[in-house]
Amino acid sequence: MSDRDMAAYWDRAGRVWVEHQGLLDRLMAPIAEAVVEAAGLVNGEAVLDVGCGSGATTFAAAWRTGPTGRAVGVDISPALVELARRRAGEDGVEGVEFLLADAQTQAFKAEYDAIVSRFGVMFFPDPVAAFANLRGALKPAGRLAFACWRSPAENPLSQVPLKAAAPFLPEVPAFDATGPGRFAFADAERVRGILETSGWRDIQIAPLDTVNPLSFDELMTMSLRVGPLNPILKDADDDLRDTVWDAVAIALEPYVKDGVAQMTSACWLVTAKA
Repeated sequence: MSDRDMAAYWDRAGRVWVEHQGLLDRLMAPIAEAVVEAAGLVNGEAVLDVGCGSGATTFAAAWRTGPTGRAVGVDISPALVELARRRAGEDGVEGVEFLLADAQTQAFKAEYDAIVSRFGVMFFPDPVAAFANLRGALKPAGRLAFACWRSPAENPLSQVPLKAAAPFLPEVPAFDATGPGRFAFADAERVRGILETSGWRDIQIAPLDTVNPLSFDELMTMSLRVGPLNPILKDADDDLRDTVWDAVAIALEPYVKDGVAQMTSACWLVTAKA
């Protein structure tokens, strides 16, 4: 996927994420906290949040860096950056700013003590170039901490809707082990190789698993509105959408008990130094 294709993808996907910002922030909050903790942020530092989305991880970082610090979020989605800026203003969060830019190519100054990312680094068309560029944004001995998804098999609820819908669709998105995409960094050794090639050192990669409760309606929202079925169904006729909805609902029923499903997020927590 080219830079232009990625910008178009996140222009559309960003609007969907804005619509469901509250649910996504709740589900991903433990992961954001783990990333910020792993970065070892302290009062007065400057931190760059890559793929900041609507700003939740940037805000978490800002709490660590305090009133004398600086937290900058960067994202390629205009809708998400606009929402992040609005949230910062409405909540009176100080020491944060948001930049609409492509982190792979943006000419950053070497002014940051740390870089963090919650699921924002798996979509680079050229990950080696992107991580080399990000390394240039850090001061000497700067730190990197990010979370990325492990394999689809370890995140079963991401695959159940696709398998249920597949018989009714002309094609379904396939898992691409080399990305860019949600599971592009599922292979820990590939991640290590990318970071080593782009000049990082002291690379540590550890499993990070969180479990979050969802209502059945929230699970259906994640499956049909936020997930990869959304772009396929957005232009479909009502009959196809209804058929897929029914098939996905039936497939997800075994994962729901007393109206609640437990969604496991199986990730890697990655840290490195410049």
